[in-house]
Amino acid sequence: MDTLTRPRAATAPSEAAQAPGDTPPAPDEITPRRVDRIAGVRLLDGRVVDVDIDGDSVLAVSSAGDSEAPGPAVIDGRGFLALTAPAEPHAHLDKALSWGATRPPGCDLGAAIDAWRAFAVTVDQDEIHARALAAARRLVANGTTAVRSHVDLHSEGDPLRGVRALVRVRDELASVLDLQIAVMVRDEDPADRARDAIAAGADLIGGAPHIAPDTAAETHRLIDLAEELGVGVDLHVDEFLDGDHGMLTAFTDRVASWEEGRVRTAGHCCRIGAMDATGQADAATALSGAGVGVVTLPVTNLYLQGRAECTSTPRGLPPVRALLDGGVTVAAGADNVRDPFNPVGRSDAIETAMLLVVAAHMDMDTAWHLVTEGAREVMGLPPAGPAPGRRADLLLVRASGLDDVIADAPADRIVVRAGRVVSARATLVVDPFATQSATQFDTQPATRPSHLKEAP
Repeated sequence: MDTLTRPRAATAPSEAAQAPGDTPPAPDEITPRRVDRIAGVRLLDGRVVDVDIDGDSVLAVSSAGDSEAPGPAVIDGRGFLALTAPAEPHAHLDKALSWGATRPPGCDLGAAIDAWRAFAVTVDQDEIHARALAAARRLVANGTTAVRSHVDLHSEGDPLRGVRALVRVRDELASVLDLQIAVMVRDEDPADRARDAIAAGADLIGGAPHIAPDTAAETHRLIDLAEELGVGVDLHVDEFLDGDHGMLTAFTDRVASWEEGRVRTAGHCCRIGAMDATGQADAATALSGAGVGVVTLPVTNLYLQGRAECTSTPRGLPPVRALLDGGVTVAAGADNVRDPFNPVGRSDAIETAMLLVVAAHMDMDTAWHLVTEGAREVMGLPPAGPAPGRRADLLLVRASGLDDVIADAPADRIVVRAGRVVSARATLVVDPFATQSATQFDTQPATRPSHLKEAP
């Protein structure tokens, strides 16, 4: 129910009637509405404040009630915690939500690739678009306002059908989501196919050279393409635990001379987590020196990695704390959601933060940083959050502190992107007996309530 933004001095939002079975509209079906102030909202430091917004940026943060709102559109923030809206730095929207159609057995990375490629030959642009759009809408509804998605090229049929599908999603959700597209270039893809993908609307060159027959050569080929086309790179780097086919050194050596601000991202980096302390420190030095941002992807790599080990099963994650201590910019994302590479996932950054706490041993503040500020930095986006001068990409959650957010993943959320509400959800309280027949309970006939109430 998107009823939480209202003119200043108006009455509180009514407990509007909603027919049983109704579902909230998709984020892009709600007209984004300008916000002038979020009143009486709590910050992470405990202060209760008014957050004033001008256009797409936070204008001021002041003690609640100290001044008049700068305009009439005011959100009642009482009971909510104001957070920087999450960003998803590594998704695969073209694969998302395909588990039901593929249903491979529990598998490692190689088997997942095979299962996806067998399914991919059966799908067209419209099928990819429908799943990608649904997955993107879920991300927005849960609070994510920016996404970078990888997308496959195809050997059969239209090789760009995945790219075209994601460009359609980007256009359709432009008012509620910033979507970056990285094209996954395989070693069998000719260079012209990658050039066509960038021309069709992809933003970055991606790929996974560690699975190519000649890892170093493929790494150099992809970076050559990025330099030729004047774009950045986001590569899947060393998504394995054992072996000598790593590409990290070739990658960092090549991009170390790139100008500041040009995107260079290394996703996964699982192999670093299997190195000793010296190897991890050396990797951190190389990544930091080259300005490469690392994206750790706990849910998918916990699922895919370590299946061959029956004792002391590795977690499949890079050493996040060692990388941070070594000056590396680190972000965290969900990667695959309900597809052959990962059958679960909620399209919710809070889930990723929770997994960082339990699997990567991060404190809650750092875990939240990796899915918000860290993710935005890796994606080359401007800083956001409830602070003057920052972009007004905010997530309001009904919670008293970050521990409540990460532990409980509260359902009540208001999502603000560029100073406009793009999604709002409120928990519904229902009477579980209202639909039961009188015969079952031998009581007076049950009546259905005329409306469902928002939880207090």
